[in-house]
Amino acid sequence: MGISKRRFPAEWEKQKGIILCFPHNGNDWPGKYEAIQWAFVEFIKKVTDSQKVYLLVADAKLKAKVTEMLKIAHVNVLNVSFLEYKTNRSWMRDSGPIIVKNQDGKSEALNFNFNGWAKYKNILLDKNVPNQVATFLNLPLTQVIYKGKPVIVEGGAIDSNGKGTLLTSEECLLDQNIQVRNPGLTKMDYEAIFEEYLGISNVIWMGNGIVGDDTHGHIDDLCRFVNAETIITVTETDQNDENFKALNDNLQRLKSAKLENGNSPKIIELPMPKKLNFDGLRIPASYANFLIINQAVLVPTFNDANDRIALNIIASCFPDRETIGISAIDLIWGFGTLHCLSQQVPA
Repeated sequence: MGISKRRFPAEWEKQKGIILCFPHNGNDWPGKYEAIQWAFVEFIKKVTDSQKVYLLVADAKLKAKVTEMLKIAHVNVLNVSFLEYKTNRSWMRDSGPIIVKNQDGKSEALNFNFNGWAKYKNILLDKNVPNQVATFLNLPLTQVIYKGKPVIVEGGAIDSNGKGTLLTSEECLLDQNIQVRNPGLTKMDYEAIFEEYLGISNVIWMGNGIVGDDTHGHIDDLCRFVNAETIITVTETDQNDENFKALNDNLQRLKSAKLENGNSPKIIELPMPKKLNFDGLRIPASYANFLIINQAVLVPTFNDANDRIALNIIASCFPDRETIGISAIDLIWGFGTLHCLSQQVPA
C-alpha cells in the first residue's frame, strides 16, 4: 500500500478549539433537561478557560438564552463562537467531522457519514453537521468513500496515538448481528480505509464494549491513548459483574498488542464506577470518556468511591495538565459523557 497523505493527530496535540452542541432535545435526557443545561455550561466554562469552543445552538432564541447562562456562570464568552444550526442530538464526537492534517500540514475535515449508530432514524439534521462545521471553520470537507460506497465510522469508535496506531473494537465495526454500519467490510477493509484517510499503519482491535453502551462498543468508553506509547484501559475486578469477561479479554489483547514501531504499549488500568441503572437499563458510565484539552484533562465523575482513584490515575498520565473532575451523573442518562459530546479541532 502507498504512503497516506493524511495524519490523524492525537488528542493531546495542540488544539485550536473544541466543537460542542448545546442540548436542545429534552428527550435525550428524560427528566434531566434543566440540570443538563447547567452541567453543559460548566463543561463549556472549563474548556474556555484555555481555548475556544465552537458551539452549535439550535436557533437565535437558544443562542440568547445560552449567552445569558454563560454570563451568569462567569464563562469567558469571548472564547465562544456560535454556529446557529439545529441538530437532532448533541453527540459531536459521532455526528461531527473528524479533522485530520493533510500532507501540507493543513487541516481537512472528514465526513464519516453518520447514520445514527445504525439505530435511530431521526438523523437528517445530524447528517449535515460535518458540512455545517467545516464551512463554519473554513475547512475543506472530504466524504469518506471505499469501493464506491460511503463509510460509516463514528469518532467515538476510534482513538489515535498520532504516530500511526489506532484503537477500535470488533463489536462496533464488525458484529453484523448487533447493527450494521458497513455490511460486509472486513478488518482488512477497515485497515485500508484507516490508512488512506487517517494515515494509520497499525490497528489494535479490542473485542466487546461495556454493557449499556448505546453505540455497541465505542472505544472511548474502553481504552485510550494517553501518550504515543501508553494506553489506559478500564478494568473490572468483580467477576460477577457483566462487564468482567469483556474487559478482561480486552486487557489481555492490549498486553499482547504492538505499536506501529513494534514496541509493546505500556498499559495502565483504570477502575470502573459502580453499576448505574436507570429504568431497568444499565447506563454506560466509564472514566475512559475523558477529554484532553490544551491545559487540562476533563474527567467524568459519578458520585462514586472510585472517582478519586480514577482522577489520581489519569492525573499521573498527564503531569503537565490539570486534571479536573466534572460531575456527569446527569449527562450519563443520555448514554454518554464528556468525550462523546465533544470533538477537537487540531491547531
